[in-house]
Amino acid sequence: MSKYAVIIEDAGSNLCAYVPDLPGCVSAGHSLEEVTANIQEAIAMHIESLIEYGEEVPQPSSRVLLIEANS
Repeated sequence: MSKYAVIIEDAGSNLCAYVPDLPGCVSAGHSLEEVTANIQEAIAMHIESLIEYGEEVPQPSSRVLLIEANS
């Protein structure tokens, strides 16, 4: 089982999530729990589609770091 980095952004009235290693794999939700469940489903569907069309499934390579900004 592969683990992909997911970026979650505040989009005003909801949250938006995307997967840098799976271009086009995005989802949204009104809460952290909802967007997390939705992006998990989107990842599974995205990979399933890649396999169905005979395309290579990108291996996870992105990493996420939280860096404190000194200001």
